[in-house]
Amino acid sequence: MASKPSIPKGTRDFSPVEVSKRNYIIAIMRTHFENYGYQPIETPSFENSDTLMGKYGEEGDRLIFKILNSGDFLDKVSSEELQTINYKQLTSKISEKALRYDLTVPFARYVVQHQSEIEFPFKRYQIQPVWRADRPQKGRFREFYQCDADVVGSTSLWQEVELVQLYDAVFADLGLDGVTIKINNRKVLSGIAEVIGASDKLIDFTVALDKLDKIGEDGVKKEMLEKGISEEALVKVQPLFNFIGTIQEKIARLSVLLSSSDEGMKGVEELRFICDNVTKLGLQKATLDLDVTLARGLNYYTGAIFEVAAPEGVAMGSIGGGGRYDDLTGIFGLKNISGVGISFGLDRIYLVLDELGLFPETVTIATKVMFLNFGETQSFEVMQAVQKLRSINIKTEMYPDAVKIDKQFKHAEKRGIPFVVKEISNGLFTLKNIISGLQVQVSFEELLTKIN
Repeated sequence: MASKPSIPKGTRDFSPVEVSKRNYIIAIMRTHFENYGYQPIETPSFENSDTLMGKYGEEGDRLIFKILNSGDFLDKVSSEELQTINYKQLTSKISEKALRYDLTVPFARYVVQHQSEIEFPFKRYQIQPVWRADRPQKGRFREFYQCDADVVGSTSLWQEVELVQLYDAVFADLGLDGVTIKINNRKVLSGIAEVIGASDKLIDFTVALDKLDKIGEDGVKKEMLEKGISEEALVKVQPLFNFIGTIQEKIARLSVLLSSSDEGMKGVEELRFICDNVTKLGLQKATLDLDVTLARGLNYYTGAIFEVAAPEGVAMGSIGGGGRYDDLTGIFGLKNISGVGISFGLDRIYLVLDELGLFPETVTIATKVMFLNFGETQSFEVMQAVQKLRSINIKTEMYPDAVKIDKQFKHAEKRGIPFVVKEISNGLFTLKNIISGLQVQVSFEELLTKIN
């Protein structure tokens, strides 16, 4: 007996209901992306390895899925090299391509490759799957969709203001209350490291600080000490462990803390501009919060950093994030092209909406009305009516086989089809509401009123 087939860990099949719900989220995102002037692009699911490798740090590079060369992939490898088991050297010879790890680096490659065709500033959005050889867990998969919006070719901080508004617009349209958009600035983090005398340990300092909500103050201090950050530096950084208050109060405290750092004060002024203007313009549903411990994407973010937290009470990590990168295209030879962008975590947003019951019931209704099949004598007349309904964008079908009526009704019930046409006689339709059980005989015009 053949074994039951399976799929790789960290991947999923999606049922019709799940795909409908995902499409609902994507449609809302796409509407708002385009309302804000973003244009769609798509890039290949796999890139040349040298496009991706070395762009995400050592840990990120380890999570990239490599694709074996076609044919005899060991053709370029000598028997001596096989014996050394040097995987880095071996990988470059047996794999020249890899699945994309995110959409940002492929986008940078796209901008550089098509720079003569692009009108800058260039606003693009991209909704495509990415792959990471990560350990699967709730809300973290090896294959998942990213939904990105980026602007390249502009240093204006109004772009950051608009991206906060874009986050808010999408989540408001999804009916998701209680979302918090956290903001920080890479220059602020650099400034803090400078004033406490730990500039040479910026990455170690910020990575530890970013774990404050997970391991607490004592855990962060312990990790900083282990990384060689002095006791004196920890005394200076103490205010960050209880950094509460309004955004304006936090900015005022940062101004005092970073008064001796030019880099830090630049970051403070950028935060002030963004936060002040977002506050004046207002948000519909989301809350903006300044979080000085936020330290994501330090390998390429240079200014504002964003992370979106799900509503309280929902056990989920971030559902979005992004930031300003002043020279991402520089990795491909195009210097001084600043960019800023955000990403929506489609899969996590799906789980949050599902947990909170925020999907409209109509999202999962595929077919609106089904005509029963009474055999060849009436099939052509039925198909004429079906065709007419489809022409006005009403999802309609006829049961394909002339089987027992009871079986056809059960099929409609299991599919969640709300209306069934039992019969057509003298231009009148016998329509049954599956949910209420109510049955009426109506004209075609009346049928339209009943099912809409």
